[in-house]
Amino acid sequence: MRDRKMHLLAYVKTGPTAQLAGAWRHPEAGLDDIFKPERYEHMARVLEAARFDGCFFADTLGLPDIYKGSFDTYLRYGGQLSYLDPMIVLPVMARATRHLGLGATLSTTFHHPYHLARVLASLDHLSHGRACWNVVTSTTDFEARNFGLADLPAKEVRYDRADEVVEACCALWDCWQEDALVMDKESGLFIDPEKVRYADYEGRHVRTRGPLTIPRSPQGRPVLMQAGSSPRGRDFAARWAEAIFCSSGSKKDAIEFYTDIKGRMARFGRPPNDCAICTSMTVVLGETEAIAREKAEYLLSLVPLEMVLATNSAMLGADLSQTRDEDELRRNKGHQGHGGLEDRIRQTMRAEGISFAEVIRRPRNLLVGTPAMIADYMQDLFESEACDGFVLTPTISPVMWEEFARMLTPELQRRGLLRIEYMGATMRENLRS
Repeated sequence: MRDRKMHLLAYVKTGPTAQLAGAWRHPEAGLDDIFKPERYEHMARVLEAARFDGCFFADTLGLPDIYKGSFDTYLRYGGQLSYLDPMIVLPVMARATRHLGLGATLSTTFHHPYHLARVLASLDHLSHGRACWNVVTSTTDFEARNFGLADLPAKEVRYDRADEVVEACCALWDCWQEDALVMDKESGLFIDPEKVRYADYEGRHVRTRGPLTIPRSPQGRPVLMQAGSSPRGRDFAARWAEAIFCSSGSKKDAIEFYTDIKGRMARFGRPPNDCAICTSMTVVLGETEAIAREKAEYLLSLVPLEMVLATNSAMLGADLSQTRDEDELRRNKGHQGHGGLEDRIRQTMRAEGISFAEVIRRPRNLLVGTPAMIADYMQDLFESEACDGFVLTPTISPVMWEEFARMLTPELQRRGLLRIEYMGATMRENLRS
């Protein structure tokens, strides 16, 4: 039997605030280096030292203005934004590391497959086979309007287009055979034209002739990551994803999701080990439980209620100042919203017996404790086959990553749960080792 190790992915942003809005106010949060490459180089080195499989930049293509019909709250209180294009930052991080996978969130709703295939193949070459694509269908009308649309297409249509976009990208990546690039000075043959072909992809939503101008990259195609939670999203993930980012309200819910996805993969002819299912968590570490709890309480004190409501409005696709219950949520969101957050809200309401209004006013859940306590939690989920690993979202970046590398990585390694060294040369090889 394969010696199973857990996989770790880092959820990162090009800015000081991720999902715990308000953390930028912490005294240890750096604000003067948001636009400096050194910030991202350091983050990459720390994650590699902590033996993460990779990181991916969460990205939203606009300013959230769903809450109260304005972006005032989001800007005033420092909500989660992308201040730089991740595709510019990732090559900087590639130069600082040798093993860390490097991912970008790129939308199939707004981008053409030729553009996607080109930039991702370029990143895979520059990183020597460490590119990852977090495939999203986009979930907000404010993004759609930046690309000339009045609002988002229906979810089914978005996923139908997404299937075609990924199919077209794969066709473009396969235009070049591995040995097409000869570059033989003596014979005068630079590229063997017999080993380059057109893609000639045509679907209902997208078409592209190809070929790419870029030779086949080290991985052939980037690692594909996805976070769909609806039935249609789960089918898409089961067909394409090599890593899945999910969020569950309880261990029981996590096991249900894990079992469902692995079963769907079999229906698509894929072995279960071809995809690492990683559940989301945010940790606050302390040398003692009391220290950890004090740190968590201070962090949460920095998050204003208005920012919690604005964040959840952007994620759910409905103005929570005008939304009192699930029925109103369904009416108000239209085609918007992250299904994963809706699922988690319902799971939390059921597990804790609390109302919709109470759940949406909570900041992000924090897992608080000593390294041994956090490792116990992770080990239990991992060995119960509720997940194959974890997506870590930061409180304070890079402080949380530094604490993870110093305190939690050694504890996981001591238990035999996490790699000591990287085994593969590419991100795909590390995800499957």
